[in-house]
Amino acid sequence: MKKITFLFLISLILGTVLYAQQEKKDFTSYWEGKLNVSGVSLRLVLKTFNNEDGSLGAFLDSPDQTAENIPVSKIEITVDSIKFEVASVLGKYYGKIKTDSLVCDGTWQQGPLSLPLCLKKVEKLTEPPKRPQTPKGPFPYNEEEVTFPNKTANIELAGTLTYPKGDGKFPAVVMVTGSGAQDRDETIFKHKPFFVIADYLTKNGIAVLRFDDRGFGKSKGNFVSATSIDFTTDAVSAVEFLSLRKEIDKTKIGIIGHSEGGLIAPIAASSSNDIAFIVLLAGPGMKGSDLLVLQTELILNAEGTPKEKLAEVVKQNKTAYEIVVNSSDSITAFKELEKLFEARVSLLPEEEKSKPEYSKAAFETTARTLLSPWFRFFLKFDPKPYLENLQIPVLALNGEKDLQVPPKENLGLIEEALKSAGNKNYKIVELPELNHLFQTSDTGAPREYGEIEETFSPKVLQIIGAWIKEITK
Repeated sequence: MKKITFLFLISLILGTVLYAQQEKKDFTSYWEGKLNVSGVSLRLVLKTFNNEDGSLGAFLDSPDQTAENIPVSKIEITVDSIKFEVASVLGKYYGKIKTDSLVCDGTWQQGPLSLPLCLKKVEKLTEPPKRPQTPKGPFPYNEEEVTFPNKTANIELAGTLTYPKGDGKFPAVVMVTGSGAQDRDETIFKHKPFFVIADYLTKNGIAVLRFDDRGFGKSKGNFVSATSIDFTTDAVSAVEFLSLRKEIDKTKIGIIGHSEGGLIAPIAASSSNDIAFIVLLAGPGMKGSDLLVLQTELILNAEGTPKEKLAEVVKQNKTAYEIVVNSSDSITAFKELEKLFEARVSLLPEEEKSKPEYSKAAFETTARTLLSPWFRFFLKFDPKPYLENLQIPVLALNGEKDLQVPPKENLGLIEEALKSAGNKNYKIVELPELNHLFQTSDTGAPREYGEIEETFSPKVLQIIGAWIKEITK
């Protein structure tokens, strides 16, 4: 799934809160660096300024997360070191400035994480990556900010509805995001794939509703306690909202789901007669625990992880997932996970045992994640029964270089399930050179996501648009 492997770690590092500057500051210095987070390069920027009392102040930016001006609670810069703390994210940094240099080698620590971070003093910040596909107005269609209720959860969700100008009832789609708290555009590394898709489809006569995940952006609700089943009720509520709009043909409403959204779409279609078709973008066909094991193996291999280390990590993860899946309750699972962790640490050399990633705090953070409602559900979930229940048209697309939802294994299982259902109207396509985000890529590794200018393959946009037009004509 899109954020299980690496974006969870990124959100752990800086969180998902966007900070805005409260007043204009004259910055006295800029320090730039990159964190390597599970194979993904995450830029950080330290910006210093002088307070009115003469003391030094600073903000921390994470440009790749569109997070800026995170207040630095403590900072000290001397001729040979930089030390600062960011209380809001429980992070701190300490580094030594190289002699006669503007480079500071140090370590970013946050909770159980300890990552090397080299900061370089610069006169001018690095230009942000180009995102040429991000749509720019004015738009030749109607764009409307909307809210709609999920009566089951008693929450209000917020999004953007775009629909063609002119009279008529238009076919429509609801966009459903991948795993992790996502905004309506499914923003990642300043890419806005859902915005790009919505713009293309609406220009081609198809209305689109994209909305913020519950508890994120302008949507209400609790994201942390929710599972894919809860997100399914959000998606069905979006479909119900569209069915009441005078601009929409209520017999031609579908769902486009990416990654976890491609898991949610079949569940929703199995429970609602209002859904006329679904599009699965890198949707899983495998059981969750099996998918995560395969995903981890492929990504670590792409990162050049030594075979012995790779095998060890895969084995540990597989054992941990089995504990979570087979345990009757969280307390039992926690104790078993603790035994697994202690056994692993006991085999390490003494100098390794003192590293933050092998601390008790690191274990507790990992265990909380594994035992969260969403993760426990996902590990146990098998999409097969829902796919086998589908008689509506299905379009399943996947990139050849997708390392997070590998195409051959997942598209094959999706096709098997649809055949078993007796579904006569489906199309399955594996697309050359494309990664999990449907970008043209070299290796498919997550580290490339932010480096690639392309947000979403134009070829895939054409495939989706043409298919929807064909089945709704």
